[in-house]
Amino acid sequence: MKNICFYFQIHLPYQLKRYRFFDIGNDHYYYDDFLTSERLNRLVSDSYLAANQTISEMIRSSNGKFKCAFTISGISLELFEQYAPELIDSFKELAKTGSVEFLAEPYAHSLSSIYDAAEFELQVKMHSDKIETLFGKRPTAFFNTELIYSDEIGELVSKLGYKTMLIDEAKYVLGWKSPNYVYNHSYISKLKLLVRNHKLSDDMAFRFSSLSLTAEKYIGWIGALPEDEKIICIGMGYDILGVGQPAYTGIFEFLKALPYHAMEQKMTFVLPSEISKKSDSAGPLSATYAFSWVGNDKDLTPWTGNDLQQEALSKLYAVSERVHLCNDKPLHNDWLKLQSSDHFRYMNHKDAFGTHYETAYDAFMNYMNVLADFLERVDEQYPTTIDNEELNELLKTINSQEKEIETLENEIKKLKSKKLK
Repeated sequence: MKNICFYFQIHLPYQLKRYRFFDIGNDHYYYDDFLTSERLNRLVSDSYLAANQTISEMIRSSNGKFKCAFTISGISLELFEQYAPELIDSFKELAKTGSVEFLAEPYAHSLSSIYDAAEFELQVKMHSDKIETLFGKRPTAFFNTELIYSDEIGELVSKLGYKTMLIDEAKYVLGWKSPNYVYNHSYISKLKLLVRNHKLSDDMAFRFSSLSLTAEKYIGWIGALPEDEKIICIGMGYDILGVGQPAYTGIFEFLKALPYHAMEQKMTFVLPSEISKKSDSAGPLSATYAFSWVGNDKDLTPWTGNDLQQEALSKLYAVSERVHLCNDKPLHNDWLKLQSSDHFRYMNHKDAFGTHYETAYDAFMNYMNVLADFLERVDEQYPTTIDNEELNELLKTINSQEKEIETLENEIKKLKSKKLK
């Protein structure tokens, strides 16, 4: 019997406003509320509410046999509480069905699992507390930011008490092995690993229209897998439903038909925690280097691949301990919001997914200006002479880089004008 595990990821960052060098020390509010709410409202109206209604209908029409999981960052939950409380209510109704599971993740959808183990632990606990408060049940399975995983991260997750973790299908980790089994951590056998089938996931998420995909065809592909491959994990961003694949493509009708065709083929829908309890491991997986679910290489270069990103991340996490020694709630709120992985993705020259900046340099300079002000506030709360010197150097660097970028942009404009002539 085939067991299908659907899960959806939701994360929206607080977008930063245009923050210039001369704002440092004068303006401590960093966010573009209009841009943030505009993006959120579009997702809620075009995707999330309609998708939740569809999932609810699928659960009801299948007598609770359709099941799926969600991972929603703490940052996103805050935004929904502020701008779209009706969506929170909708998720609460789904939670009551017993056919939906909420997964744990770092609260800020951050890269703390790579840069700061202590911060990672705090965020995971904070997120689980939030999920339990809103939906009445504490998460037991774990989804790391962008499905980032390595042996070291798996060990951190295991120490936090989780026995199930979702990861992506990476060739250098699986080799010849199929993703359609349950595996375990390379040296911690009690941590079960559920591998996303990236082809079936991406067929639905990105190739739905081009493949003229139907529920019957999709379930047929799953049924055609080797008989002993019984665990099929299908994961994607929730905004695929209604935005990535707009309603006119038939994506919601496709979803509604899935349970019927699956049950007709005697397939079942299962939650991540259920798989872990019921299924034995087919063996260990070893991941020496961290990988994610983004791109062909599935590495961390979308967030850490260039000097701009590395500079921003190193400056941010260098003050982690001092931030936690500060007794300032607004500072702690900003600390979380500034860790969202999106800010560093915007600094990617080739793959700045979701960016509203013209260039990666613009994203970097804007973030570093914000960070410089944030560091000044940290220093006021918990001052040290050494970090004052570092802060002064950072301010000098930002100022000189801003001038250099302005010069380069002017040169580009001159070259373009010459070509037009």
